[in-house]
Amino acid sequence: MSVTPTKPVPDKPASANTPGTKTPAAKSPPTKPLPSERKLPSATEGTPIPDSTGEVPPVIRRTEVVAFALVALLIIVVIFSLYFARAFFLPITMAFIVGTMLSPAASFLERYRIPRALGAVLIVAVASAGSIFMIGLIASPVMEWSSKLPELGSILKEKMHVFDRPLALWQQLQSMLGGPDTLTTLYLPKIDWVQPTLEFLSPTLAEFLLFIATLILFIASWRELRRAMIMNFGDRPARLRTLRILNEIEEHLGNYLLVVTMINIGVGIVTGLICAVTGMPNPAGLGALAAILNFIPIIGPVAMFAVLVVVGLVAFPTIGAGLVAPALFAVMTFLEGHFLTPMIVGRRLALNALAVFIALAFWTWLWGPMGAFLSSPLLIVALILKEHLMPANEPQLPED
Repeated sequence: MSVTPTKPVPDKPASANTPGTKTPAAKSPPTKPLPSERKLPSATEGTPIPDSTGEVPPVIRRTEVVAFALVALLIIVVIFSLYFARAFFLPITMAFIVGTMLSPAASFLERYRIPRALGAVLIVAVASAGSIFMIGLIASPVMEWSSKLPELGSILKEKMHVFDRPLALWQQLQSMLGGPDTLTTLYLPKIDWVQPTLEFLSPTLAEFLLFIATLILFIASWRELRRAMIMNFGDRPARLRTLRILNEIEEHLGNYLLVVTMINIGVGIVTGLICAVTGMPNPAGLGALAAILNFIPIIGPVAMFAVLVVVGLVAFPTIGAGLVAPALFAVMTFLEGHFLTPMIVGRRLALNALAVFIALAFWTWLWGPMGAFLSSPLLIVALILKEHLMPANEPQLPED
């Protein structure tokens, strides 16, 4: 009897439900690192992490905020001190700026063996005589016209009746749009502003004497002041930098006064000729007023144009004839402001128009008309100090 061999049955893996058996853990598939992840090299504790190539936003520290707040408070305190104590600071600052402008003239007189103190007195006397002469040309027509203010006001009001019809049309348009139903009329300003304006423009006797005395002493002792400011620093580079700053301020302010004075004298002469040709009254006084007002940028020419318009409307029978001189003055001022002055002054002193306007607005608000006169010289001093004390070491942007 034959026996059939049987095949060996392989052992089956124990089921998960079989007690006493362990199931081997399933291996998870390997995961790929994300593109944004970065694998740092293995390093021990304390090893700095390498710098990232991406830009990191700047971090504002508490000390920087405190320093900024202290500087802002200091600026506010200085501005308020200059405003409320302008009776002292304005004559002193005016004397320093004008004295720096006139110092080259005193140095020129020293070359001809004239003592600096005597030269300072002579320079101030000549400048005062010129100012008094210009004021005298203006004062005589102003006094004559001020005695006729009521008559001139009635004449000017009568000339303004030509605007009654446009004002009536404007009132009709307002009523159609639901505005107030009152007739808009053109009123002339009252004469009450004359006295406060003169008090605002004219300094007191104490301020004038303080300015004159400080100006003479400043010009006479400018050389000693320069030496004291330079020797106040201990190291040689600081002394050389201070010397360069003082020389550049003196040179730029002296050139500014000389060039602007010559330009303004030319503006006064041309304005006087325009007034004489067009038949305006007192052409010499109007020319002198144009020369003085032109020392104040932007505001001066606008004020002179308004004066010519008022004088022309009062002096001539028709509005068209009265506006001829203001129109010619506007053309002359446009050519002088956009071509002549930038061509001469711009080569020496590159002043940004926006910076000039902001400086004019600030110093006029702070110190009035004298502040407007000082706005451009103070801006020049600030630019020179910024150029030497905070030089631009960063790479410049390429030109367009």
